[in-house]
Amino acid sequence: MKKILKSFGLALLILACKPTFAAETPKKTVSVSIDLVNVKEDKVQVTIMPPTFTTETITFNIPKIVPGTYSEDDYGRFVENVKAFDKKGNPLKIAKMDDNSYTISDAKALAKITYWVNDTYDTEAGEGFGKGDDIFSPAGTNIIAGENFVLNTHGFVGYFDGHLETPYSVEIKHPATLWGATSMIDTNASNEIDQFNTSRYAELVDHPIMYSKPDYTAFNVEGMDIVISVYSPKGKYKAADITPEMENFMRAQKRFLGKFNSTKKYTILLYLSDVMGKDAKGFGALEHTTSTTVVMPEMMPLEALKEQLKDVVSHEFFHIVTPLSVHSREIHFFDYNSPKMSEHLWMYEGITEYFANLFQINQGLISEEDFYKRMAGKIEQANAMNDKMSFTKMSKNVLNPPYKDQYINVYQKGALIAMCLDIQLRELSGGKRGILSLMQDLSNEFGSQKPFNDNELFATITRITYPEIGAFLEKYVAGETPIPYDFYFAKMGVKNAKIQVPGNAFLKDERTPYIRVDQSTKEIIALPMVNENSFMTTLGIKGEDHILAINGTAYNFDNIYDLIMASEDFKEGDNITVKISRDGKEQTLTGKIVLPKTEKDGFMATDKSKENLKNAWLKG
Repeated sequence: MKKILKSFGLALLILACKPTFAAETPKKTVSVSIDLVNVKEDKVQVTIMPPTFTTETITFNIPKIVPGTYSEDDYGRFVENVKAFDKKGNPLKIAKMDDNSYTISDAKALAKITYWVNDTYDTEAGEGFGKGDDIFSPAGTNIIAGENFVLNTHGFVGYFDGHLETPYSVEIKHPATLWGATSMIDTNASNEIDQFNTSRYAELVDHPIMYSKPDYTAFNVEGMDIVISVYSPKGKYKAADITPEMENFMRAQKRFLGKFNSTKKYTILLYLSDVMGKDAKGFGALEHTTSTTVVMPEMMPLEALKEQLKDVVSHEFFHIVTPLSVHSREIHFFDYNSPKMSEHLWMYEGITEYFANLFQINQGLISEEDFYKRMAGKIEQANAMNDKMSFTKMSKNVLNPPYKDQYINVYQKGALIAMCLDIQLRELSGGKRGILSLMQDLSNEFGSQKPFNDNELFATITRITYPEIGAFLEKYVAGETPIPYDFYFAKMGVKNAKIQVPGNAFLKDERTPYIRVDQSTKEIIALPMVNENSFMTTLGIKGEDHILAINGTAYNFDNIYDLIMASEDFKEGDNITVKISRDGKEQTLTGKIVLPKTEKDGFMATDKSKENLKNAWLKG
């Protein structure tokens, strides 16, 4: 037995000494390294280590377009010095095909790609990269070494043809003083390296990150963790300044949504721009599955900022209903460089915008009168667009003229389509069902992982609701017939009426100023036409008066934008103090705010017999 064992051991030793020719295990992930420490000339280096390829050539792409933007932005124009290497560090042949695409020869030997990324916020200050249109700031990128990085990941990380479904592993090296706010989970405990893993490229693109000195708040709303992270370059605002109001309306949103609870964590990234400097100029927000990226001017008064955030963040948050829970194949399998757009922007953006308004009346955050004013405003703006253009046709072709110019109507007529559907559903169901219940039914039928076919959605909605709903969609959404809004309002006992709408203290019709600036002194001067302005006349301000200060804050040309923004928060009947100079003599005027009024077409509830149905619509 011992001899046998010794012989067996010798055989093993001999076999172990023989060379092995076993193939290496194929790599099945895309590994990414982003270096936020060694920033050079306001650029960040990115290294991409690909999966194992079996083809002779491969194409590497930076997105031309990303979900939620509806414009071809060519993010590849911000990428430079793209190089490809094999495992030994030898360069491989790489050819630039267009702004966003590179073909690499000998793909089987490809070990890594390196390149440098410029940020897009600089282009908004006039430093173009070969294209006239600025990228919408919430979809853009920012690089301020050691201070702030806005990583909309589609601006930094590309993908390989045929590998959009390949998992991504992303390592980000950053200064220890900066913290990355995101809804992704960091699996590295280091204070200087973050590690994120996603199941596919779309999941990575769907998760922006903002690195800055930690300034955030966190709270839980019915099982959903909310994180608010703020970057304020001059330190004007903190996350704590806006959190109470945001928590209040986000709790209201969750109560309104009820059964919808699509994510366990939601992150709000608020970048406040120094608009007077070299910084972002495109204000608004971009939705993601579990987060929202918001860009607003830092100079905005706090009350105005909070009011803007209520509307903007509300809209983006409601995208967890659609397109997160209900979307088409065009959304689910998004093509970042040869996009095929969906027909149903009326749902993705329109229903979302409608919910952002409806929840506020539903939860008592605005009055019934305010809600009607908002809808009347949308009718006015929608009527200024091409009201006979098929909405599905516009959506499908939104990247191309003449449809591209009509895109903004998704927030006006799109919301009104949703409102009319809501009204009709309430009427047909005796108040029991509305558009929120429709979206819940669609979510149950499809869900985040089961996209629908674009041309089958109307039939599905008709099947789970009523034939009248299908007829509405075909006539007013797919068709070219303008919607008779008065007819649908009347179903809820709401009729046309002339309403008084408060205006701005310093702007007529929100465009024509009641003030001018003395270029030599920078002082703000009232125009002679102030006798038309009840705000001015009530306080005793006359034409050619120099307006020096309001409520203790001095104003001149340098901060006139602050004055206009502050006036947006003026409330009827509030006390106000205005310091003026008249004929060279200073004096102080005090009184109550009386805002100028304009008469507009609007709506009000007049039919008491439909009170219960109306309440089911607005409060149900």
